[in-house]
Amino acid sequence: MFCKNCGAQIDDRAVVCPHCGVAQSAPVQKEESNVLAIVGFVLSFFIAIAGLVCSILGMKKAAELGGKGHGLALAGTIISAISLVLTVIVVIIEVAVVGAALSTI
Repeated sequence: MFCKNCGAQIDDRAVVCPHCGVAQSAPVQKEESNVLAIVGFVLSFFIAIAGLVCSILGMKKAAELGGKGHGLALAGTIISAISLVLTVIVVIIEVAVVGAALSTI
């Protein structure tokens, strides 16, 4: 990089220019977020299977990002799993009730 004061070429990690002594601003690092964890958490309330898939992928991505979004991904996974289990239970009960109603006819 170049010094913002004198224009001399300096090391990218330099805090102060060795030529003129002026402090250099730290390079701005882009903060990356875990979009899959966010999407998985939101979808877990509406489309459980999609929420489960995105949340699991978000947990994998959280490991790459140093843990960012792990909590959301975990919550999305738990909510989606509970929703899927409840849906299966409701479907089984409905099939049993309809089967019982048809057998009495």
